[in-house]
Amino acid sequence: MNSSADLLKELRIDRSARQAPPPPRGLWIGIAVAVAVVLLLAVGGWWLFGRPDPVAVRTATVEAMASDGGNVQAASVLDATGYIVARRMATVSAKITGKVREVLIEEGQHVEAGEVLATLDPVDADAQRDLAVAQLGAARSAAVGVQAQLREAEANAERLGALVQQQLVSRSQYDQAVAARDALRAQLVTAQRNAQVASDQLQIAENGLDNTVVRAPFAGVVIAKAAQPGEIVSPLSAGGGFTRTGIGTIVDMDSLEIEVDVGESYINRVQPKMPVVATLNAYPDWKIPAEVIAIIPTADRGKATVKVRVALKEKDPRIVPDMGVNVSFLEQAAPRAEQQASARGVRVPVAAVASRGGRDVAFVLDEDGERVQQRELEAGRSLGDGRQVLSGLAAGETVVLDPPKDLEDGSRVIPAGN
Repeated sequence: MNSSADLLKELRIDRSARQAPPPPRGLWIGIAVAVAVVLLLAVGGWWLFGRPDPVAVRTATVEAMASDGGNVQAASVLDATGYIVARRMATVSAKITGKVREVLIEEGQHVEAGEVLATLDPVDADAQRDLAVAQLGAARSAAVGVQAQLREAEANAERLGALVQQQLVSRSQYDQAVAARDALRAQLVTAQRNAQVASDQLQIAENGLDNTVVRAPFAGVVIAKAAQPGEIVSPLSAGGGFTRTGIGTIVDMDSLEIEVDVGESYINRVQPKMPVVATLNAYPDWKIPAEVIAIIPTADRGKATVKVRVALKEKDPRIVPDMGVNVSFLEQAAPRAEQQASARGVRVPVAAVASRGGRDVAFVLDEDGERVQQRELEAGRSLGDGRQVLSGLAAGETVVLDPPKDLEDGSRVIPAGN
C-alpha cells in the first residue's frame, strides 16, 4: 500500500514548481532581419554576377516606303560602284614654246570660254610682227613704183602708136614702147603678189603674237594650276622635266556623269534609259536620281566587265570629278496601280529580318533602348539591300541588324550603332 501511495505521489503534478519563461520577442525580430539580409545579398549577387550580360548589337531605323511625286521608288535589280567623270576636261597649253610671263588662274576659279588664262613673253613674236610689217610696206612701195612706171609706158606706147599711123616714127620704136609697157604690167602683177605675200606673213606674225596668250577653250572650273611665271612651257615635252606642257586643267562641271564597270554576268540587267539612284561615298544620305546613257559596246578582258555611262539628273557643286559613287539600277516604272499596291508597309535592311521557328521576325528596341521585343513580320518584296515589311513594324522604330541566334524576346542589348 505504501508503495502504491508513493507511486501516486510521484505522478502528481507539482503546481508549486515555477514555469520556464518564453523566449524574448527581440530574438524573433533579429532572426527575421538576418533572413532578410541574406535574401537581399543573394538577390544582389544574382543581379551582379548571375544575370546575363547585355549583347552588343548594330541597329537601323525603319523607313517608310520611298516615293517620288506619288510614285513608289522601283526596286533595285543591280548594285554597282563607279566614279564621277567629266566628258569635257582639258589641260590647256600654249601653241608655241615660250617663257611664262603671267598666270591669271587659281584652283577653284570659274572661267568663261575665251577668257585669258596666262600670257607668254612676246618679245620674239613682237619682233616677227615688226619685220612682217616692214616687209609689207616695202612690197607695197615697190608695187606703187612699178605702177607709176607702167602709166608712163602706156602713155608713151599710145603716143607712138599715133605717130606710126602718120608715118612720123618707125615701126620698131613703137614695138619697143609696147614691149616696155607689157614688161611693166608683168612687174606690177609680181609686185602686187609680193605685197599680198607680205600681208599674209604679217597675219601669220600676228597669229604668232596671239599665240602668246593662252585662253580657255570652254567655260568651266580650274582644278589644277600647272605653271608659274618664269617657267618654260611647250605643247611638246621639250627639255625633259624642266619644261611644262600645260598651264592648267579645266573641267566643264555640266558634263559630269558616272562611269560604272558592270560584270559581264549581270550586264543583261542593264538597259539604256534605265532609272538609276546614285549615292556618293562622301554624302551617303543623298540619293541622286540618274539614268543610263549608254552601254559601251566593248568588254574589259582583264576584269570581265562592261562600261556603262550614267547621266546625273541633278547638278550640284558637291559633285566633283573622281568621286566614288554607288549606283542602284532600278526596275522600269510600274503602272500606277501596282505602285500604290507596293507602297504599303515599311522598308528595313535585309539584315534586320531573321528566322525563328520558320517565321520571319525582327527584334525591336524598347523605348529605353535596353531590351528587345520579338515581332513576327509579314515580309514583302526585296528592295535591293532592303526588304519591304507589310506588317509587324512601324516607321521610326529601331531594329537589330544581324541578330544573334541566342537573342530572345526581352534580351538585354547595348546598341552599337550602324
